[in-house]
Amino acid sequence: MRSPQREVHVGIDVSKRALDVCILHEDAHQEEGGESFVVSNNQEGIQEILSRLEGASVELAVMEATGRYERLAATMLAASSISVAIVNPRQARDFAKAIGRLAKTDKIDAFVLARFARAFARAVEPRSSVIPEQEAVALQGILARRRQHIEMLVSENNRLKMASKPLAKRIRAHVQWLHKEIERIDGDLERAIEENAAFKENEALLRRSVPGVGRVLSRTLLAELPELGTITHKRLCALVGVAPFNRDSGQRSGKREAWGGRAPVRAVLYMSALVATRHNPAIKEFYERLLSAGKPKKVALVACMRKLLTILNALMRDRANWRCPHALTP
Repeated sequence: MRSPQREVHVGIDVSKRALDVCILHEDAHQEEGGESFVVSNNQEGIQEILSRLEGASVELAVMEATGRYERLAATMLAASSISVAIVNPRQARDFAKAIGRLAKTDKIDAFVLARFARAFARAVEPRSSVIPEQEAVALQGILARRRQHIEMLVSENNRLKMASKPLAKRIRAHVQWLHKEIERIDGDLERAIEENAAFKENEALLRRSVPGVGRVLSRTLLAELPELGTITHKRLCALVGVAPFNRDSGQRSGKREAWGGRAPVRAVLYMSALVATRHNPAIKEFYERLLSAGKPKKVALVACMRKLLTILNALMRDRANWRCPHALTP
């Protein structure tokens, strides 16, 4: 039996049906594999993980983002007061290469994630990932389905331009069906917001005072960005993927680039920022000032995305309406 309060780090390699787990003890040698086992990716399997961790002080549990298969494990571990970090798979793979683990199996991946948890916990104060609630996960699903239908609609309209008459009739019928289905999905979104008091209040807070923020952006933020209002604007911009990173080395000053992050949020934020450059006085002035300074339009627009996201983060943090500085009377 494990001695009480023994400090451990946990790595979990996630797949649809199974969870490969590595429990790395604090006093274990770095090249040792720790305690490895496999459980089913369901409530019974995750309960077995919790049973094995009983009596231990879990510093951090790390798993890769898979899109959805990690959600149950992350939620149950977090509910048991275990700090959970869901990391980008590229980060984990880069770390594996850095420590010389070039082979790739589920067991090795779990060990690498446990090592990553140990290194992460020692390097910085562990920051748990924000686990979306069940209602937010359901909202994510509806929004994802809406995006899929919009993509299909665009594709079908493009095909319609090149289709022969017999095919064009069928494509038009499908386009009509897609329009009706999108309307039905929008109805599902309305009901999901109306039936949840927190969603309804937060959507009203996001939309009522900031020009450029519509239904699509507010609902995407509620579903895909639960960290909004709880972390600093710099961390939030990096999380979404609109924060520029330096690429300097020696005397070379490289071009700063923004990359990574949550693509669904970034795509909707882009369109909202574009609207805001025309209808939001503060964003419009900021955008025109950047253009006057010689910034490319794309760079200026990404900066507007950051500014808009920063405004919305402050709104959610302070629970107050935004007052546009340009609308204030002297």
